[in-house]
Amino acid sequence: MTSARAVSLVAKREFVVKVRTRSFLIGTAVIIAVLAGYVVLQSLLFDDQQHSVVGLSGQATQLADPLRDKAKAFGIEVETRDVTTAGDAEQQVRDGSLDALVTGAPPELKMIVKGSGDEVLATALNDVLRQQVLTAQLAEAGINPQEVAESLANARVAVTALEPVDPQRGQRLAIGLIVAALLYYSLLVYGTMVAQGVVEEKSSRVVEILLATVRPWQLLLGKVIGLGAVGLLQLLVISTVGLGLSSAFDVIDVGTLGGAALLTGVLWYLLGFFLYATVFAAAASLVSRQEELQSVLTPISMTIIVAFVAGINLMIGNPSGTTVTVLSMLPPFAPILMPGRMAMGVAPAWQVLLAVVLALLAIAAITWLGGKVYANAVLRTGARVKLREALRL
Repeated sequence: MTSARAVSLVAKREFVVKVRTRSFLIGTAVIIAVLAGYVVLQSLLFDDQQHSVVGLSGQATQLADPLRDKAKAFGIEVETRDVTTAGDAEQQVRDGSLDALVTGAPPELKMIVKGSGDEVLATALNDVLRQQVLTAQLAEAGINPQEVAESLANARVAVTALEPVDPQRGQRLAIGLIVAALLYYSLLVYGTMVAQGVVEEKSSRVVEILLATVRPWQLLLGKVIGLGAVGLLQLLVISTVGLGLSSAFDVIDVGTLGGAALLTGVLWYLLGFFLYATVFAAAASLVSRQEELQSVLTPISMTIIVAFVAGINLMIGNPSGTTVTVLSMLPPFAPILMPGRMAMGVAPAWQVLLAVVLALLAIAAITWLGGKVYANAVLRTGARVKLREALRL
């Protein structure tokens, strides 16, 4: 049997067995449900922040059109309703049917809200009120308000931005954080799954039967490829559903950001998984029982956890800072930090290329070293094998 055939058989077995398990199906469904709930929540919060219902009573009804136009200029949508009885309208404010009630006549308007009210809406209403008062005073002075309004419209301050703000920065940050979280989950869960499979085969002596047919490196590579494909399948399913929900609820601009983020996530998942999975497998080959597994996996898991927690905090604060830039190019941290920075649009091409090259070099070195540890330790049962002994054999 050729090496390619042996590796493919092992990979196929690992893939089929794991994909059919209830834990994979239920886990994927739970993640999708959580992601869907998050998208729906963000959509509802976004709609609540961008949409206000205002009741107008008495002479305030004449402010409906200018209030809607002014609010639109401030980035919010205002729906106006004419109300006849102020008492009934106040009750609607209390029960949430109206976000605000405006009564009275310029220049003495009164806005009634349930709590603190919307500051943006109050600012828009103040601007409308000032415009109404100004128009009335100009008319009394015999000045054409229309001509003054046209002159004011043409008077603008020329603004030069030294560091222009990306209008999609918020969406980029959200995508970057989600990509980092999904990669963190995939690397940790499926890396641990590789380790558990190694210990299970070792403790049950199945590995002795397998190694009578295939070589250690073929078994290790097949296991990594098979379980990596399972993780990739789950990542693609979750990402596709997430992008579809985000597009349906208009949470992010999927056309320009989502597709690139998905491709970036796939690239760094593959690099990260091959980087960490071999280390997980080599570490697991040093022990013979599941109870001892956590002790050898803790240093590896902590590296991923630290990369995620520290990276998230750094990216939120300053994604272009020196610390996060350097860490995102180092192999242990790159699979989580670099795709997030790429999604945010703050990673230059040379940094991405350098991170990929360093990751590939690290994969080659760790595959050789981890394969040696795995081959020398996987058949040794009983007491825990020391790393120095596994490298020396």
